[in-house]
Amino acid sequence: MQVAIRHKAFRRKPVLGNIRFALRRGETTALLGPSGCGKTTLLRILAGLDTDFAGEVDHQNARLGFVFQEPRLLPWRSVYDNIALVAPDRREKIHQLLDEVGLREVAELEASRLSLGMARRVSLARALVVEPEVLILDEPFNSLDRARAAQLRLLLLDIIERHDLKVLLVTHDPHEAVQLAQRLFILGGQPTEIQQEIPLDLSAGERRDVALIALRVSQLFDD
Repeated sequence: MQVAIRHKAFRRKPVLGNIRFALRRGETTALLGPSGCGKTTLLRILAGLDTDFAGEVDHQNARLGFVFQEPRLLPWRSVYDNIALVAPDRREKIHQLLDEVGLREVAELEASRLSLGMARRVSLARALVVEPEVLILDEPFNSLDRARAAQLRLLLLDIIERHDLKVLLVTHDPHEAVQLAQRLFILGGQPTEIQQEIPLDLSAGERRDVALIALRVSQLFDD
């Protein structure tokens, strides 16, 4: 995916300015910016839901998997059926992903009975079942407590390492960005633009070291 946005306005008010980047296979790219800076608008453009902008987004015919801020599950359907809605003929793949996210034993449980953390794991499995080439994560740990978010970040690291993906993570949490991404783009300004690119050269083991991640965040963002 190659992104070259020049301008996006909403009711004549500029929202996005110059935003250019390309996603690379096997790499997670993070976009870090405060709430209200236009991250959701940017994701709508990348997903093809908003075409009213100046610039180009080249998906290169890639399959997209999308993990939204909210799980968006059908509460009356089972865990299995919520995933099967997007890939009804991929039973073996669904069970494989349920194993990966640790939900095989609750496959027949109605989604209404899941905790928020479990529901987010279902939404991750649903995004992966189509075998995407690009996985887009829109603040995937939103509303989770610190312990659950930390657990899911480790799960996501494991899954990303097993799947050969181009990953785009959109977040306002620097800890998430530093732990998960190889490249970090800082968003800011009015209109919102990429203000800084930061490479994050951490090993797989270092990304699982909570103290080290906290230290890197402090070095990068604390005055």
